[in-house]
Amino acid sequence: MNQIKKKMMIAMVGMLFATTACSSGSGTSASGETGEDGRYTVEIMLPAFSTEIPDDSSPIIQKMEEETNTNVDFSWVPNSSYPDKFNITLASGSLPSIIVAGPKQPSFVNAARSGAFWDLTPYLENYPNLSQMNETIKHNASIDGKSYGVYRSRTLGRMGVTVRSDWMENVGLDQPKTIDEFYELLKAFTNDDPDQNGQDDTYGLVMTKYGGPWDIMQVWFGAPNKWGENDEGKLMPTHTFPEYMDALNFFRKIYAEGLVNSDFAVRDPAIWTDDVVNGKGGVIVDVADQAQRIEEQLIEKNPENPGTVAVFQAPAGPEGQRSLPTSGYSSILAISKEKVKTEEELDKVLTFLDKLNNADMENLLTFGIEGVHYEDKGEFIVPTEDQTLLAETNGLNQLLMFITDNENETLNVEQTEVRKKVEAIQKANVDIVVPNPAEPFISDEYAKNGAQLDKIIEEARVKYIVGQIDEAQHQAELDRWMDSGGEAYISEINALSDEVENAQ
Repeated sequence: MNQIKKKMMIAMVGMLFATTACSSGSGTSASGETGEDGRYTVEIMLPAFSTEIPDDSSPIIQKMEEETNTNVDFSWVPNSSYPDKFNITLASGSLPSIIVAGPKQPSFVNAARSGAFWDLTPYLENYPNLSQMNETIKHNASIDGKSYGVYRSRTLGRMGVTVRSDWMENVGLDQPKTIDEFYELLKAFTNDDPDQNGQDDTYGLVMTKYGGPWDIMQVWFGAPNKWGENDEGKLMPTHTFPEYMDALNFFRKIYAEGLVNSDFAVRDPAIWTDDVVNGKGGVIVDVADQAQRIEEQLIEKNPENPGTVAVFQAPAGPEGQRSLPTSGYSSILAISKEKVKTEEELDKVLTFLDKLNNADMENLLTFGIEGVHYEDKGEFIVPTEDQTLLAETNGLNQLLMFITDNENETLNVEQTEVRKKVEAIQKANVDIVVPNPAEPFISDEYAKNGAQLDKIIEEARVKYIVGQIDEAQHQAELDRWMDSGGEAYISEINALSDEVENAQ
């Protein structure tokens, strides 16, 4: 099963809410030791998203411990205060066996480089599930090319194009397969009365001041994902490539022709979907699951005649279909050397994590126990409505990594046709995502000047799209980026890249 289905399962059982801290533990020995029952004990620090967290009497935790032959001592921390607690724990030197960590968080980076956590790179291939890590996600979650934890997988190929499909039918167009066809769709939605009300009151692409869709569409044109390799083999930022300007010229064209809302530079992202729901705009480029949210809003607004939506993969550009990926993970499970001192102990912890990637463990920690927390209806399951029982699953999904493809064995809830299409697209996107080769590198220069550098590029892009500056003036802004720390940033990224390559 792809990661989207698994994320949906988590959401459907209502695990994510505001929280307070609590802890539980059913181990019969201290963390890092093997008790009389023969089980190794691991202590795990996790963020909590609910005020009701399972304790050591939980039948789900007990079954997990039995199946993995491990005793687990949970330390739950409210998600809102988790970053502070993480830094305090790190500074104390008293780390648990496993801790949820943001691999790009400066305090974690410094600790990992200083040897506080195991570099798992040479060990992961020895475990049947952990060895199946997606290379792009593993690359993204690494530090200096090294894996200092096991990533918690999230949807990698999440992007899509959401379209008012009833409008497409009205203007006689099918799914846009190329950028040219995408342009024709925007033009028809603007000029051909797609809502058939006889008025000139619609347009194609809905945009806001959130620049993510521009980033998504740049990749369609062949521009790199943030960084790319030039002809000399040097890593360079995307705005230095000619394909970036090809994309910007397209954006400038659709803006000049009124195919995108003229107020996008100041429009609040909170009202992004309003024009689609209200029959003013026809297309949104964003995460594919935006289609499901829009469908729900259309039904709520007009249950009798809601209008319909469709969702598509990226249209093909000069280099074929290309999709901007997410990072593909939400934090990592890092293993401390302070608590897990030997390779023998490390093997026990990694064996435990490896077993959590089995389908039965994913089902258990997501839904609980059949006949208690849910009923199996064959193609899908129905969770209990007993909130007390559902609370027994709260937070346990934070342990799941979803590394392996257990599609034929993992449980699922009933889904709409749009949701099924979203999942199919996001699964297919994995084959066309464009990785960022500089993702593992932690830049000191960017830490100092990154906000300023990003602002120069973002403002120049918007000004060029709306026609406030010409190409020469835009290039002057890119030159200013270089002079404001960009050149040093490029040098540092390439030095880090060379260092990793030479170490391999």
